[in-house]
Amino acid sequence: MNPSHDHKTRTLWLSGILHGFTHAYQIALIPLYLLMQKDLKLSGVEEATLLVTVMATAYYLPSYPMGVLADRYSRKKLLAFGLAVNGLGFICLGLAPNFMFALLAVILAGFGGSFYHPAATALAARLFPENTGRALGLVAIGASVGFFVGPIYAGWRAATTGSWRPPVLELGGLGIAFAPVFYWLAQEDRAAVRPRAKPGVPTGKLFPTGALWAFFLGAALCFSLRDFGGSGVASLSSLFLQNAHGFSPKTTGLIVSGIFLASAVSNPLFGHLSDRGRIRTIMLLLLAATSMIVLFPFVPKGAMFLVLMTYGFFFLASYPVVEAAVMDSVPDAVRGRVFGLFSTLGGLLGNLAHWVVGGMVKRLGPTEVGLPHSYHIIFWSLALFILGSLLGLPLLHAIRRREGLETTQLNTETN
Repeated sequence: MNPSHDHKTRTLWLSGILHGFTHAYQIALIPLYLLMQKDLKLSGVEEATLLVTVMATAYYLPSYPMGVLADRYSRKKLLAFGLAVNGLGFICLGLAPNFMFALLAVILAGFGGSFYHPAATALAARLFPENTGRALGLVAIGASVGFFVGPIYAGWRAATTGSWRPPVLELGGLGIAFAPVFYWLAQEDRAAVRPRAKPGVPTGKLFPTGALWAFFLGAALCFSLRDFGGSGVASLSSLFLQNAHGFSPKTTGLIVSGIFLASAVSNPLFGHLSDRGRIRTIMLLLLAATSMIVLFPFVPKGAMFLVLMTYGFFFLASYPVVEAAVMDSVPDAVRGRVFGLFSTLGGLLGNLAHWVVGGMVKRLGPTEVGLPHSYHIIFWSLALFILGSLLGLPLLHAIRRREGLETTQLNTETN
């Protein structure tokens, strides 16, 4: 292995660690909803779930401007700075005296997180152009660890201390501490920009035709259905376990973390397999995930962790594969901006689910909220959203074909 490859591999793994922080922050509050409602004197649980939706909105709303920065400036510097801001937001949240201050804190945290995906996804695709699915799958291991550790740590520390604040403060401090470590060890991104595959098409334009814009916006909206379903399942599972089955925040955090445990294996596995066929891999993953959502509310308590783990094994692996499909569809010169816009559209709509699900649970009323069967139709609705996202696959294929990149990808996959 040559030194250049060593540096690229190290940067890939460091990006994976940042990925872990990013997603630990996104999900750490989920087992803390009821404690936050009580401590901040909120009128209902939907205000606690709203904090996660607001943080996600602040996370995805700046994604396109962050993509512009990722195409023009050092992706390494953007990643380090974003993590520091993300951690600072959590420190502010842990110190929040009231709901309004908490809202401002999660906005800051979400803004810091918005630096990550446009820069990191474009960086991985540039460093490993021939095995993008595998590279993004390896980076996604970090997300799996973050998703897994976030709710477990938050739930455990909250149960130990009797407050939701200590885990939030501690997670924020760890992110601030790691930001300079990443900056020091990661490789600077200096690869040359490659032109579009079609001659005569300017590399500065995101999409040169109206048809490509329509295909792209349609694909982003379709995959926002997947994001809505997945976000909703995480929040709904937390409320379902605590309200309908009487689990503590600690146990809830442990069970919900099952969604993310096995994805540490499935992300690199299916990312690698998808280099031989993106569309069929995405279809397999989302169909299998949907079946687990339908099954989950019917299984006995002892099997809930296993079912959620199986769901996460398939569902979360769809993210690096879809990201690779998006990167395959456009040239390197615009990947940061394209992924930023893709994340903005999908993330903003998808992460409304936390707030929507909280409102739906509140409307169940004091009698129905404690009955397991009351949650069935909500779980089934979320499953339908995920199935609907498959409509985005032919749209991504159409973009790649019209951009003239389909032949290039096929040649790469057969070598």
